[in-house]
Amino acid sequence: MTKVLVVDDEASISGAVSYALRREGYTVETAADGQEALDRVDAFKPEVMVLDVMMPKLSGYEVCRRLEGRPLRPAILLLTVKNDIVDKVLGLELGADDFMTKPFDMRELVARVKALVRRGPRPHPGDAGEATQEPIQLGGLTINLLNRTVHTGEGLIDLTPKEFDLLALLAGHPGRVYSREALLEQVWDIDFAGGTRTVDMHVQRLRKKLGPWSDCIQTVYGIGYKSAEPLS
Repeated sequence: MTKVLVVDDEASISGAVSYALRREGYTVETAADGQEALDRVDAFKPEVMVLDVMMPKLSGYEVCRRLEGRPLRPAILLLTVKNDIVDKVLGLELGADDFMTKPFDMRELVARVKALVRRGPRPHPGDAGEATQEPIQLGGLTINLLNRTVHTGEGLIDLTPKEFDLLALLAGHPGRVYSREALLEQVWDIDFAGGTRTVDMHVQRLRKKLGPWSDCIQTVYGIGYKSAEPLS
């Protein structure tokens, strides 16, 4: 059963969100501040975290920053009362996967959590009934679709769920050009409040993490992005 951690210092909000998610069949726990959120991630191991930005002890941004680099960290949906694109971009730069502004519609929040669950990490590639999928080889990268990992000759590259989805989609169709709008639709599933800027920010972060292999993701100016085609 999918586990979701709801982090908000307002009990009325965390209670309402938890109730809505439990009705959808999720196992839900809550935390009331940023430090407790980090502790609960270690103990509860959620697949998704609904995370308020403005909280005591540690902000949601700081929680994102401290989770960066952890293996199989949860997909993160940030909640904030701010509606400034700078705040959205900052959250995305720190590793958040989606963003909602308070007040929000509960049905939309549940839909966004479901989208993150569908795209979230799958740490048990040996589970019965799971289809066999061959790893994708792209340059010096090995992209394993079953356990959602990316390896190079130097080791594992840690990616957020959305970064992995973006890389896997492009690498799985080498040479095919995707517009930013198409990437939003296929990677994020639903209309995303950050707009096409979201795609650019994720590509920028992805290239930084890929380092010497960053040229595997190529810009098609005026349109969007594609992956490099394998050498014959």
